[in-house]
Amino acid sequence: MRARYGVPLKVTAGITAVGAVGIAYAAGFEARSFRLRRFTVPVLPPGARPLRVLQVSDIHMVCGQRKKQRWLQSLAGLRPDFVVNTGDNLSDTDGVPEVLDALGPLMEFPGVYVFGSNDYYGPKLRNPARYLLEKAQGKYGLNGNPPAVGAVHNPWERLRDGFDAAGWVNLTNARGRLKLGGLDALEIAFTGVDDPHIKRDRYAEVAGGPDPSADFSIGVVHAPYLRTLDAFTSDGYPLVLAGHTHGGQLRVPFYGALVTNCDIDTDRARGLSTHSADGRRSYLHVSAGCGTNRYTPVRFACPPEATLLTLTPRDR
Repeated sequence: MRARYGVPLKVTAGITAVGAVGIAYAAGFEARSFRLRRFTVPVLPPGARPLRVLQVSDIHMVCGQRKKQRWLQSLAGLRPDFVVNTGDNLSDTDGVPEVLDALGPLMEFPGVYVFGSNDYYGPKLRNPARYLLEKAQGKYGLNGNPPAVGAVHNPWERLRDGFDAAGWVNLTNARGRLKLGGLDALEIAFTGVDDPHIKRDRYAEVAGGPDPSADFSIGVVHAPYLRTLDAFTSDGYPLVLAGHTHGGQLRVPFYGALVTNCDIDTDRARGLSTHSADGRRSYLHVSAGCGTNRYTPVRFACPPEATLLTLTPRDR
């Protein structure tokens, strides 16, 4: 007996079995196979000492994710000079205490943060194929799509208060500084914007380029939309840090990401690259993050991650 359209039942069963195994691997193993990626970025002034920057992003915490919490806590053993959190910490309205507990050891170090859309709003169940459709139509988030109706509001204020109490600097459409002590103390300036994915970015409020009185300046944003990357690069920031893309989340081996959920190209969906605008060039690091939307808890060829960036002096 044959299946409809002349496809043998054995072939149909085999495809179904392979698909089931793939989903089981993507959800049961890879989505919890946490990794640390490392990059060296030559952006500091000549003669400056190297800096170790830990970037965490897209945690999407759901209550009860103990392995993820323990892994995040263990990152404190890296002893970074400072931490950059690029948003989307939540995927559960009750997740704030567990986020703060997981990041507690890291909040012993200097840090800065911006929020993403999932810090403000709870996730919704949606057809994953819509990401491909939105890519084809050039519509992402609220950028071209109608505003969300009936969205669940997350208690982001409690998350903000926890980060602020630890001394982390809020870069929500704001500038900030960290002074790193030691014999060769450095002042690092930061400029951040709120999430472009939901049109909360207000770059005009922080425009003007790097702080000339600081030793080094960094741009920080959750979603790497081109308008924001262009603005940071045109203003002369040597390094921009972002998250949001999940690295594509489901990558095709030997090909890469299919979508980025924003207007950046898929070749830069994760990792270190460069961005050019108005004759200037910035280094760009996009974190693939360490979580997923609670309704699509799968990753394939894209393990959850945090990144240790070693900033070194640039060539004279």
